[in-house]
Amino acid sequence: MGPLRGLRVLEFDAIGPVPWAAMMLADMGADVLRGRRGVTADLKDPAARDAVLALARNAHVLLEGHRPGVMERLGLGPEACLAASPALVYGRMTGWGQHGPLARAVGHDINYIGLTGALHATGTADRPVPPLNLVGDFGGGAMLLALGVMAAVLEARSSGQGQVVDAAMVDGSLLLMAPILGRVATGEWLDRREANLLDGGAPFYGVYETSDRRHMAVGAIEPAFYAALLAGLGLAPDALPPQHERAAWPETRRRFAALFATRTRDAWCAVFDGTEACVTPVLSLGEVPGHAHHVARESFVPVGGVQQPAPAPRFSRTASVAGRAPADAHGGGDEALRDWGFDPEDPRLSALGRDGLTPPATPPPRTP
Repeated sequence: MGPLRGLRVLEFDAIGPVPWAAMMLADMGADVLRGRRGVTADLKDPAARDAVLALARNAHVLLEGHRPGVMERLGLGPEACLAASPALVYGRMTGWGQHGPLARAVGHDINYIGLTGALHATGTADRPVPPLNLVGDFGGGAMLLALGVMAAVLEARSSGQGQVVDAAMVDGSLLLMAPILGRVATGEWLDRREANLLDGGAPFYGVYETSDRRHMAVGAIEPAFYAALLAGLGLAPDALPPQHERAAWPETRRRFAALFATRTRDAWCAVFDGTEACVTPVLSLGEVPGHAHHVARESFVPVGGVQQPAPAPRFSRTASVAGRAPADAHGGGDEALRDWGFDPEDPRLSALGRDGLTPPATPPPRTP
């Protein structure tokens, strides 16, 4: 199942973007050794290193998320692995990249996006607010890694040569910021928060509190959508300054806020339902799975007894693998080795631990 069926991915244990990227590939049908099924290896043991190199020979993709130089010290860097498998795509996930003054520095999502302008541009007028760890870890990291390795896989199929994919969260975050940084360069974007079209500055693109202390999301940018917003709020178009008169935005926002505060969130949902005002409820995390749209699209699937987001994107012919049980990250190793063309009794693999470990009592997040 899935468009990546037949692709073998060797994933080294890591946190954050690497397992998330591997999850994406596994959802699309790739056979990921470590996530869905796994083996354990003491990489400081030369015998284990040789066993891992044997696995690399049968892999199309290798994913790792250590600091620069770690895999080389273990004898499993790109040079060694590409010597063992010349067509291998060696995907490297780091925060700062493989070279540069910060390459060996520690950091987290908040540090990477702090150097790209993403953190500066997000939040209230008073202070930046981290947008969870979505921009650096997952959008700028895991998505970049998954796209990069698949581009390299396609190229390797024609050239027969593998290569290293240097995916850095700081690079990916910069790439996500390209439209905003471009507008800054041309003077279209003011270099402060809550002063622009998409950062909460525009009254027609923001969040408003309702009488029950919930919130509505408003995205009425286009003239027709803005007109529908005004109609839903009971405002005549000539009762307000022109939509894009920036100097009038604070007063318009205050008027909108006062109106939204007069009704509950559900009451406003009823007002705007079926209109083109681009006004929707801000759902709590607990409310998300039960929303009618997600239910109709079967956007959540039970995984290990827990409702979790279904694989995406959706394919018309080669459906992704939905609803697979979460991994016991170190289980199913013998079966996996057989599928990868090895005899589990192969003496080269004797240093690998494969089965018999106790799975966690609570199912982990869906990271196949």
